Formats: sequence, structure tokens, C-alpha cells
Amino acid sequence: MRVNKYLAACGLFSRRGADEAIEAGRVTIDGVTAKPGSQVDEKNVVRVDGEEVRPAGKKIYLAFNKPRGIVCTASRKEPDNIIDCLNYPKRVTYAGRLDKWSEGLMLMTDDGDLIDAVMSAGDVHEKEYEVTVTGIVRTEDLKEMEGGVYLPDLGRRTRPLKTRRIDDHRFRIILTEGINREIRRICAIYGYRISRLCRVRIMNLELGDLKPGRYRELSEEEVRRLKKMAGQNHR
Repeated sequence: MRVNKYLAACGLFSRRGADEAIEAGRVTIDGVTAKPGSQVDEKNVVRVDGEEVRPAGKKIYLAFNKPRGIVCTASRKEPDNIIDCLNYPKRVTYAGRLDKWSEGLMLMTDDGDLIDAVMSAGDVHEKEYEVTVTGIVRTEDLKEMEGGVYLPDLGRRTRPLKTRRIDDHRFRIILTEGINREIRRICAIYGYRISRLCRVRIMNLELGDLKPGRYRELSEEEVRRLKKMAGQNHR
């Protein structure tokens, strides 16, 4: 199989992430630096950053509540990296990021194909957030947001949004794309200062009462529904 698919099966990366690692020269096959499109099988010794890797057996699917201050990176050079914070005994990685000062639900898995499916930019996969701001939430602002918001620094408009006011300082917002710091950009345009940003749902997965820094295994039904919603079986 192609080396990027092999690395995804090992649970280290999505296929896109694997391609980036290969292009950066971090991957070797039998001691030789891998190239995009290189083929491997069970007889080859594949290493990433000098560490041998092999495909996992039964796939792992976790819901994790990322605390504020934790960085979505697998690099151990970052002392507050998400992998050490999770402290799971087997190798997994994350599907989608939250910025350092955001918190909430993360999907952690060693299923690289599912990560690719969930992260597909062309698909509409809902992610829901609870936003707390220092000012008063104005209903008219939320209604205006729902039509999509033009982001001048990026020169583009967001997809249409769904919003719901909770109280004077909190509202829910549902996104269907992965623009970097999208909610923070939107709130800045409307003059809101965010004091807390928490992701509470990814597609069919709910954060619920999971405490910060804790994880739980997904049920078979949750995984089945997630794969169906992501269209993984059709890729």
C-alpha cells in the first residue's frame, strides 16, 4: 500500500498529514527517506522521526474534553501538547483542532481514514460551540450571522450558520466548515470579546458532562453513526 495510507492506518496522521510528514523528510522505509507514493508492506520497517511504527489492531475512538491552554499538536517539544494531556496508553491523534485558549470536545482516534472523512472540506459536517462574551448578546447580530459573515482579512464569506441565544452573555453557534479561528473572527467583527469558547458537539458526538482533561470511549453505535454521517464507507 502507499506509505501515506500505511501511516494513516498506524494512527499517526490523516493521509494529508502523512503526506506533509513525508515531504518534510520525517519518514523512512528500511532506512531510506520515503517519497510521496512510496509503496510498503508488512516486511518493510517504517519509521517516523526515528521511531518504528506499525498499523494498530482494533481501532480506537475516544471523545476527549480538551482543557484551555492545551495545544493541538503531537510534538513533545510543546510541553502542553494534547497527546500528553490525554495520556492514553496507545497511539492516537486528533480529527480537527481547537486553538490553545478554546476548550471542549475532540475526537481522538487511530483511524486515519475516518479523520480524512470528518475533515473533508467539501462536506457539511456540523460542529457546535457555546460562546461566552463580555458584552450583551444582541439577537439581531445572531440573525445577521446566520446568512454568513464576510471575513475581510481572508477576503471570503463563511457558509451560513445556525445560532441560538442562551442568555445575555452566551449563545450557541453551529459551523459546517473549518476556517481557522472562525468564531473569534466573527465575534471580533460584531464587537464581541470572547471570555470562553467551548465545542459541545461534533456531528453526532456530544460533550455532555465529560470533565476537562477526561476522555471516554465511543460506543459502537456512536462510531457507526459517525462513519455513516462522514460518508466514510463511500470513499
